[in-house]
This record gives sequence, structure tokens and C-alpha cells, in this order.
Amino acid sequence: MPEHPRILVIRRRYLGDVVLLGSFLRNLRLHWPGAHIGVAVDAAYADALALNPDVNASLALPLHVAQWPAFVRRLRRPRWTHVFNFDNTERTALIARLTGAPFRLGLHHGGFPVKLRGFYTVVVNDPNEQHESNPITEYYLRALPAAGVPVVSREVRLVPRETDLAHLRRIVGAAGPVLLVHPGSRSPARIWPADRFAAVCDRVQDELGAQVVIVGGPGDAALIADIRGRARIHILTLPQAPSLPRFAALAQLAAVVLCHDSGPMHVAAAVGTRVVALYGSQNSVLFRPAGGGHLLLQPSQPCTACVAPAQCVPGDSYRTLCVRRLTVDEVFAAVRAQLASVASRRDG
Repeated sequence: MPEHPRILVIRRRYLGDVVLLGSFLRNLRLHWPGAHIGVAVDAAYADALALNPDVNASLALPLHVAQWPAFVRRLRRPRWTHVFNFDNTERTALIARLTGAPFRLGLHHGGFPVKLRGFYTVVVNDPNEQHESNPITEYYLRALPAAGVPVVSREVRLVPRETDLAHLRRIVGAAGPVLLVHPGSRSPARIWPADRFAAVCDRVQDELGAQVVIVGGPGDAALIADIRGRARIHILTLPQAPSLPRFAALAQLAAVVLCHDSGPMHVAAAVGTRVVALYGSQNSVLFRPAGGGHLLLQPSQPCTACVAPAQCVPGDSYRTLCVRRLTVDEVFAAVRAQLASVASRRDG
């Protein structure tokens, strides 16, 4: 086994999944301090890897057939010794094989058979019962023993850039605690109503004296405008949607982040900020934020009091509106508890 291996990890998407690779990457780095570690992702998620101190490089996966020749040349250049593929697809299995690495591991779960089994030297399966009852980070860590790497850490860490932190301190500049609100989600059904976000923001500023800052992605502008229009008290926003590195810095400056189960939730947890996360019917164990001290709010499951029987599709967490069963009082109480907990830790 080489003393300084060259390791490629393949995980195409999404933001939360890429961030949560952190504990797997941390164990690789602790076991092989001199390793060169690269991660192959869709280009949209490369910024998250740039904030992970255990990653040496990212490799953008090709989007079009015309990009494949140049991609394969870049892929072969590092002479990888190990490949870990966490995307069970034919395309990523082919990428793993094209590396020529002597160790190529494919990870899959449940009843989904591994694609192109012959392209791997090792295959690891996560039984469905185990997969559904543990955080996704544990799924990633199951790949380590097959490579002779012990699991000694479960840390997921992103480190914001000092230039971003300095820039955002000048914009936020709050004397008291900051509640950062990210109200968006890539699934419209998982979005808590704008009027309730506005009510919580008002109460946080009225009753707790905290500054509220609200941000989102490029597609969240209308939602943010709706929340601000319904709020009685001024809510601070940025001139434009922050980049992922800027959002990570802003999350670290905040005392608490209020958001949905989403990629930004995982970014906030990875920079060490406590979150209040709103869940619908999705698995809140499998997709929980890394670290301790977070508050996850979810209506009781299975649902017995559907808020929209004509719209919800039972069993499909992307098409159920369960998050709307959460009340303003519940969310405000969770934010208040988190702000108080953070304040006591700082005072202590």
C-alpha cells in the first residue's frame, strides 16, 4: 500500500451530500496525512469542497458527450491509487474504471444492485434497515474498513475564508446575536409558508432583541420578498444571493440558522453553527445535520392530519406538505431555546 496514496472520491450531488462527505474525508486524511485527495462532483458543488481542508482538488464531472475526451485526460493524469464511488450509476462506474486505480470501491444500499459490478475491485452494501436508521455519514463511513482505514472521527467541517468573514462582518455589524434565516428549498412542497417565517422574524426581533438576516439562492428572491413584505419589522438582506463560500461565512457569524432540511442546513452545521431545521415527511435521521446541539422540528409521522389531501402524495417526501403542520409558536420556541443555549455557552 503506498505511503502517499492518490485518492478519488466520486459523489456527483447534491450540496448536503457533498458537505456530509466531510467525515469520510477526515478519516482518510488522518490515516494518510500525505495523501492527495480529490473529489469528483458536478461543477455546481465544487465550492463546498474548496472550504474543506482535507480536500486537495475537485474534478468537475462532464455534462455533455463533447466534454468526455478532455475529462478522461484530466482523470487519468493523477494516476489514482484508490477510488471510492458513492454514486451507484453506470456513468460513475465507468469513471471509476477509467482511472485505472488498483483499488476501486463501489458503495450501494438496500435492494439497489450495484451497477457494472465488474468495474470494481471491492463492493460494499449497506442493508436497507441499517441505511434508513442511521445518518448518511454512517453510510459513507462503511466504505473505510474495506480500504484498511479505521473510523476515528465523525467530524464534518468547512472552514470559511477570512476575506469573506471580514466582508460580511462589515455588512451585518450587529451588536447582538444574529438569526440567519434561509427559507428556500429545492423542493417547493418542503417550504414553510412565508407568513409564518415573517411572524417568527418579527417575534425574534421584538421579544428577543436579535438581528434577523434573511438570504437564499438565486431562485429564492420572490420568497424572500414575500417574507419581507409580510414582516412588520425590518429584516436585513444582502444585495444579491451570496455565493456558497459567502453563505458559509455568514452562517459562521450567526448565532443560529433557521432553515429547512436542505444543503444550506448542512453548510451551517459544518461551520459550527447551531440550526433550527424544519422537516416535512422526509427521513430526519438519515438526513440530519452533523454535530450536536441542533433542533429538528418535524410533525408526527405517519401523517394523521393532512393539511392538503388534494395535493399531497403519501410516501413521496418531495410531494407532501407536512412541513405546514409546524406552527409559528413551535418554531419560535425552538429559535428562542437555541439563542439562549448559544448565549449561555458564550457567557460560560
